[in-house]
Amino acid sequence: MRGGRVAVVGGSVAGCAAALAAHRGGADEVTVYERAAGGLAERGVGLAVHDSRYAELESAGYLDAAMPWVQLRRRRWYVRDASAGTAVGREIAAMPFPFRTYNWGPLWRELRGRLPHGVDFRAGSPVRQVVPVSDGVEVVTDSGSARHDLVIGADGYRSTVRAARFGDVRPAYAGYLAWRGAFPEARLADPHLWSADDCAYAVFPGGHVIVYRIPDGAGGRRVNWVLYTAPPPDLDLGLGLDLRLTGPTGLPPGGLTRALAAHLTHVADELLPPYWGALLRATAPDELFLQPMYDFAAPRCTDGRVLLAGDAAAVARPHTGAGAVKALQDATVLESALATADTWADALDTYDTDRTVSGRAMVDLGRRLGGALVQATPDWRAMDQSAMEAWWRRADGSGAFGGRRLGN
Repeated sequence: MRGGRVAVVGGSVAGCAAALAAHRGGADEVTVYERAAGGLAERGVGLAVHDSRYAELESAGYLDAAMPWVQLRRRRWYVRDASAGTAVGREIAAMPFPFRTYNWGPLWRELRGRLPHGVDFRAGSPVRQVVPVSDGVEVVTDSGSARHDLVIGADGYRSTVRAARFGDVRPAYAGYLAWRGAFPEARLADPHLWSADDCAYAVFPGGHVIVYRIPDGAGGRRVNWVLYTAPPPDLDLGLGLDLRLTGPTGLPPGGLTRALAAHLTHVADELLPPYWGALLRATAPDELFLQPMYDFAAPRCTDGRVLLAGDAAAVARPHTGAGAVKALQDATVLESALATADTWADALDTYDTDRTVSGRAMVDLGRRLGGALVQATPDWRAMDQSAMEAWWRRADGSGAFGGRRLGN
């Protein structure tokens, strides 16, 4: 099966990878509809890719060494302890951590640059409707409509495409939040206390912060951190909604409410070791944003001539270390399915069989790790190397942290 017209709804990392997959899989025409008019390359969130998953994705042609990255080798676990004699806290364990880190914006820019000139990338073109028609799907935008043989929904957790085919699937709030921040490495105090190839986990009752360096896309590096913890039950989040009823939303950079900022200060000053608390405090308000934790998986990744990829298909909590990996793996499976199938139905069935199972597995892993790292934390101060290793084996029972192996 070769040829056909393919639409990709969503032009982020998942969308660019899906467009590349459709082109390589043999589509005659590929159109990408991206709602944002610009600014994608300016996003500065960090992400990590396990070395083994990188090797698979490099072999498949979706990542390469020219994309800016930082190599991590160890994960060190710290607790607050005044007797530790160092501002980083008392180290309770060190584990191998073979991951490459990326900056979302520069990674997107690299993937966008690898799209062939024949791919029609339409920025500022939100999709309003996705309507099945005879032997295809009609995509409706403000400028009109167009028929496609296949529509790929890569438009994130609030996917218009998923809503059109699986309207009853809604993200479920997990009961806790992630504060995220990043700033230039030059602002980091006492960098000699923290090795560049270490990922730090500073843990406390009811949460933890993960800190690692990422490239800035211009030859330098940024400090990237994610803090997970549940806000006090009586805290007015100031989000203007009931997360249990309306689903997740977030606060953009600079939008942190006074109550949430006060809670962040409490965690930084009272619960974290001084070094990591000061690192959080060094982040400017416009470098901070908030993300409620949620997860879901669609019952299928395909419906007729509609296919879901990336966060549109399934969202696992970021503890899995595999969000971008899953989106890129979706693309590799899609390319293979399109290139080898005899019919559209065969291609979609092949994709669905693989990616639905994988998505559910990662959602399950995210829930287990969320429980272990946030919702039912152990007595961290009583842990040592052997106890931490045993605890981690139980938390990651499937060994899928960092993403499942392709074809597994």
